[in-house]
Amino acid sequence: MSRILVIEDEPIIRTELRRLLTRAGHDVAEAGAVPEAAAEHTLDAFDLVISDLRLPGPPGTDIIALCPGVPVLIMTSFATVKSAVDAMKLGAVDYIAKPFDHDELLLQVERVLREGRLTRQNAALKREVEQTWSPGGMVGNSPAMRDVFERVRKVAPSAATVLVLGESGTGKELVARAVHAQSPRAEGPLIAVNCAAIPEGLLESELFGHEKGAFTGAQAAHAGLVEAAHGGTLFLDEIGELPAPAQARLLRMLQDGEVRRVGATRSRKVDVRILAATHRDLPRRVQEGLFRQDLYFRLRVVEIRLPPLRERGEDVPALAKHLLERASRRIGRPPASLSPDALAAIAQHPWPGNVRELENAIERAVILADGPLLTADLLALEPPGGPGADSSPPALEETDFPTVPASEDPRSPDSMEEYFRRFVLEHQERMGETELARRLGISRKTLWEKRQRLGIPRTRA
Repeated sequence: MSRILVIEDEPIIRTELRRLLTRAGHDVAEAGAVPEAAAEHTLDAFDLVISDLRLPGPPGTDIIALCPGVPVLIMTSFATVKSAVDAMKLGAVDYIAKPFDHDELLLQVERVLREGRLTRQNAALKREVEQTWSPGGMVGNSPAMRDVFERVRKVAPSAATVLVLGESGTGKELVARAVHAQSPRAEGPLIAVNCAAIPEGLLESELFGHEKGAFTGAQAAHAGLVEAAHGGTLFLDEIGELPAPAQARLLRMLQDGEVRRVGATRSRKVDVRILAATHRDLPRRVQEGLFRQDLYFRLRVVEIRLPPLRERGEDVPALAKHLLERASRRIGRPPASLSPDALAAIAQHPWPGNVRELENAIERAVILADGPLLTADLLALEPPGGPGADSSPPALEETDFPTVPASEDPRSPDSMEEYFRRFVLEHQERMGETELARRLGISRKTLWEKRQRLGIPRTRA
């Protein structure tokens, strides 16, 4: 039910309006003039004000300044273009001419109320996003993170393409959102695309759109995600997984500021800023012929490298407390704290899944906790010696787990992926997806994405 204030000096019209709006399900208050409305009502408590233009004393448009943020619909018997334009200039959302049709008035009222609700929802969502993704949400005071913050501050106001590098789970999307939030495009859309999560056959269509009949099943024209980001920012996560045809299209878009839908004969101008991220070694992929060198140089105008959690030292306890506060709010639990043994376990853990693994561990502990103190056993962290070192069932002893050859750097993305591949292939017959993800220190969604990217089929029971 919406609250509507009607300001009209003619009692008959005012009564008619009240009855009409009440029958439509609205809560209606009345006033005969602007001073009366201001004296008897809390104006900002209404969802809509409907006011006659000509009233005793001040004109109806004076109510606009008295209730900022509340839409005002002006009624006038003098429905000239000039009076309508003057009312709109003063801030009225619309006007309606007397005598008005009842159905027309109700439609206009519903439209204004709907737009007001959407505006409030958008503002609430924006506040939520800012609280979740703002640069202030990136906790850290280590030298490496201070460098990240400084680079974000410097690059955000520009139109430069940014390449964010870092291991999985380090917060690359968080950095991209921080760059967008501080840029002149902050009011525009931010479209995030995981290039590894979209099947290769659909990726070009999803990114660049397609015309009707471009391929089997294309029954209507479809605008791609690049066009959806017009006037804003397109964040391409896992850019290293982009197939060659899509790389060529992306390069052309960066060079010409144009996008051509699949099956189209003409290009369309787009105004999009590109932010990209990857955990891959792109120079190596360029050498191997898997990634275009010209596209690589186009993307790395500015490079921001995120440190893994194990290299952030003093940031880890502060980050854990921040994630604990956020998890408690999200789950609806009272404020909690970490016990000394939990803090010690967090400090000693290598965190192969980085911030995402830490966040999952803390959220799990909040859910399972019976009180306000989270202990180390609730975090259920694997011992530093390796997954399952002392808590695995007999069939999954430490000797069952694949090891990374000593000649390989265990921190390199490729050796970590080889470890992932071998672990999943060796244990998926006797482990479910939840257990696999838990032992790898990642979420089920990340497990699924890595399966897709590395081409590891899921065993069917």
